[in-house]
Amino acid sequence: MNTFLICVNVAVLLLLMFGLYLMQKKQVSFSKRVFAGLGLGIIFGYIIHLIYGTEHEVTVGSIDWFSIVGSGYVKLLQMVVMPLVFISIVGAFTKLKLTKNIGKISFLVIGILLGTTAISAAIGIGSALGFGLDGVKLTAGVAETARITELQGRVGTVESMTIPKQILELIPSNPFLDLTGARATSTIAVVIFAAFVGIAYLGVKRKEPEYAEFFAKIIDTLYTITMRVVTLILRLTPYGILAIITKVAATSDYDAIVKLGKFVIASYVALILMFIVHLLLLSFAKLSPVRYVKKAFPTLTFAFTSRTSAGTLPMTIKTQTKDFGVSEGIANFAGSFGLSIGQNGCAGIYPAMLAVMVAPTAGVDPTSPSFIISLILIVAISSFGVAGVGGGATFAALIVLSVMNLPIAIVGLLISVEPLIDMGRTALNVSGAMTSGILTSKATGEFENEVYQQQNVVEA
Repeated sequence: MNTFLICVNVAVLLLLMFGLYLMQKKQVSFSKRVFAGLGLGIIFGYIIHLIYGTEHEVTVGSIDWFSIVGSGYVKLLQMVVMPLVFISIVGAFTKLKLTKNIGKISFLVIGILLGTTAISAAIGIGSALGFGLDGVKLTAGVAETARITELQGRVGTVESMTIPKQILELIPSNPFLDLTGARATSTIAVVIFAAFVGIAYLGVKRKEPEYAEFFAKIIDTLYTITMRVVTLILRLTPYGILAIITKVAATSDYDAIVKLGKFVIASYVALILMFIVHLLLLSFAKLSPVRYVKKAFPTLTFAFTSRTSAGTLPMTIKTQTKDFGVSEGIANFAGSFGLSIGQNGCAGIYPAMLAVMVAPTAGVDPTSPSFIISLILIVAISSFGVAGVGGGATFAALIVLSVMNLPIAIVGLLISVEPLIDMGRTALNVSGAMTSGILTSKATGEFENEVYQQQNVVEA
């Protein structure tokens, strides 16, 4: 009987996917198809949750099959990340798009990421204080206790990662290993390796132009093929979002969300306020925030549903170059650095809120100016090395709490609502990376304003 019900759920998903395919055939815009996939997934997933619950055999079995579409799509995106980053940055050198401003571009991208992370920390502090969040009132169940025990075993690793060690983790020692994505810092390492290859190309071009010309043709060919692969994968976005959000809606712990509703609301208020800061920065650069929201929506929606900044990278780069008019080199720098440095949601808002919540338990006044200033500075600095330890928001929080000598148990107490909040954090991280790319491109004069002003999202 359960097998039959699982088959019915799979058939319904296939039927919904066919509906999205018909929308594509009728030339419905990419954004509308993404939004349709999101809406249908929420409805279908919640129906499964209402009928069977989160742990029923039918739910588990159905989600297992749904993952072929959802997780399979994410894996395809992750498959193309490293080739895309490497070829795009080397290609930017062969096309003479990074020859003069590489130092300035790196400085601006990293500076904007760290600066916005400091602002996000301040917003997180304000939200936690404004909602009166108190870590003392949180209780630990079986899952929370197990999570706390696990985290305590990792604190030693986090504490040993000094800033110099975190920086060293960014430097590639084996670029071929990093091209496999084996390390938490592999993406940044590939960026650095590609930049060295690009600089070497410029040297060869001056001394032996015939070899440089041959190399440039090879890179151009590889770039064209890689971008074609990216295009083929991105066309699957509506189907991937449908499957991913169905899983989220079907397996979410709604009782825990209600129980910790105050923290969830405070988190999303902070995330929305920081997103508004991104829009204000674009407005100061004389760019339409409304157009940004419209064009960024499909990418942010995928980041929200998938909870993976790395998997979103091909879409992040495509949106910057095709929809916002950012140069290829800058788009790759901003997207790649944004995976590991200055994540506004995971490394900014989240650890700042947790620090405020647990400060009273350590006898610290979270409203004191010295505490707030110290916390903002520590969040900004530590966000530079989150990639050095891996694990996103959890490790960012562990670093900040450990440096400030605050208890880490609160990280485990919020495990039940972690997936829901992580969705918003990931979307904000991606928005921060795209904003840094746009502002850097604008500042260096490598920005195509007419592309940004176009009304519609460029089809994949």
